[in-house]
Amino acid sequence: MTERFRLTLAQLDPTVGDLAANAALARRAWDEARAAGSDMLALTEMFVTGYQTQDLVLRRAFVEEAMATIERLAADCAEGPAIGIGGPCLEDGRLMNAYWVLEGGRVSARVFKHHLPNSEVFDEKRVFASGEVHGPCRVGPLRIGIPICEDSWHPDVCETLAETGAEILLVPNGSPYHREKLDVRVNLMVTRVVETGLPLVYLNMVGGQDDQVFDGASFVLNPHGRLMAQLPAFEEALVHVDFEAADEGWRALPAPIVAQPDLWEADYHAMVLSLRDYLGKSGFSRVLLGLSGGIDSALVAAIAADALGPEAVRCVMLPSRFTSRASLEDAAAVARALGCRLDEVGIGGPQEAVGAALGPLFAGTEPGITEENIQSRLRGLLLMALSNKFGEMLLTTGNKSEVAVGYCTIYGDMNGGYNPIKDLYKTRVFQMCRWRNGHHRPWMKGPEGEVIPPRVIDKPPSAELREDQKDEDSLPPYATLDAILEGLVDREESVAELVARGFERETVARIERLILGSEWKRFQSAPGTRLTRRAFWLDRRYPMVNRWRDAGGA
Repeated sequence: MTERFRLTLAQLDPTVGDLAANAALARRAWDEARAAGSDMLALTEMFVTGYQTQDLVLRRAFVEEAMATIERLAADCAEGPAIGIGGPCLEDGRLMNAYWVLEGGRVSARVFKHHLPNSEVFDEKRVFASGEVHGPCRVGPLRIGIPICEDSWHPDVCETLAETGAEILLVPNGSPYHREKLDVRVNLMVTRVVETGLPLVYLNMVGGQDDQVFDGASFVLNPHGRLMAQLPAFEEALVHVDFEAADEGWRALPAPIVAQPDLWEADYHAMVLSLRDYLGKSGFSRVLLGLSGGIDSALVAAIAADALGPEAVRCVMLPSRFTSRASLEDAAAVARALGCRLDEVGIGGPQEAVGAALGPLFAGTEPGITEENIQSRLRGLLLMALSNKFGEMLLTTGNKSEVAVGYCTIYGDMNGGYNPIKDLYKTRVFQMCRWRNGHHRPWMKGPEGEVIPPRVIDKPPSAELREDQKDEDSLPPYATLDAILEGLVDREESVAELVARGFERETVARIERLILGSEWKRFQSAPGTRLTRRAFWLDRRYPMVNRWRDAGGA
């Protein structure tokens, strides 16, 4: 009789620090696995604690409680499939990123992560010790090699597992999303499969944690890189994959293959999921935002409606004497199309009161950016008052282009608890609005159809803080600005390299000065969804005080 092994893959959304809830989530998945006749339930890296824990895992009491939670889970799930679950482990005084195998009411094996990532958003060498390269674990008839996340990105651990008798590779991950990440993962895992000749299960967690989004998109490969199962991106899933012993070794049998989103849908789903989880895991169920009639706030309103439902989104228009009739109409049109509440709070009265209060001190000076910023800060004050009064988290709406060059007002339009478009350049904001108008998915809680009127997308961007103001009065056209920012921020290119590519030296040097001079603002800014490999925060860590500027070879 042909031997078979059923592995249940749990692509789930744990919450950092909620040990009891994460264990309950694992228990429910185990119940389903047992009902399906599974031999083993596989959960993701650091599942019991959630991921990333950052310095929380340095708290000994937290680690000890996490370990005790895993031990209780083993005892509670004695009669049924084995469990593989990620969690911390104190071993001989060293803190390890571990994968625990539970079987028959006890811990039957522990595997320690060897390669600790120390780049981009990861700083695991700060908190964990490196484990020794290990051999496979036996579960029933199968010897399973378990390279934990980063261990599969290097050839040595997988090669050692194959040489020491592993028959399949199970890779538990906490791999956060960035644009085009799935292709990177698949290509690397195909390389591991070709090197070892073994089937490989790539199991990734899903859900938002602070600025990071774990996109799931787990998959199973047979030798020669043949795709045998593909789980959905950005959604929880529980899938049973059968393996069968053949003359040439164990092989995965065909399982469902779910189509993956294109890059526009992936970014949009990432923003929706990260906002939904940031709010839910922080205890918020409602949001508000300033809806200006411009494109950035319109996109944030759409994301919020899709994340929470339109009934949970309050939009507020805060006009001044510089606000155009078109902006009032456009804000109303966006709120109406989305089905969100729209309130109007004029700032003319507060603006006059502040002007009167400061008038004696400002006497003899010319109105300028100070007066413009007062408008923005009054809006921030009023929005925060509404947030405090009604328990609605304020969303801020600055795109990556504005955040990069500091074209935003600290304690004004930067006020807020979260910014879903923080890592989305302005040129992509335009295209993302067009994409949302033309697409609707079951995971979106907002309405179908054109939710952002074309007039909002097509009109010249303006902060409307003075008469006839346009963004291009202060900045290069966004197509030019974003191309320069992608070079300076995303690729860390020099001024000289961008000049050689055809950009004006003076413009590039000015943009570089604006970027470096705005670090202090970003240090105080709200977190936001990470979409690229160079998002502002953990991906890119610059000093706030820094006098160096790139002379550009001049």
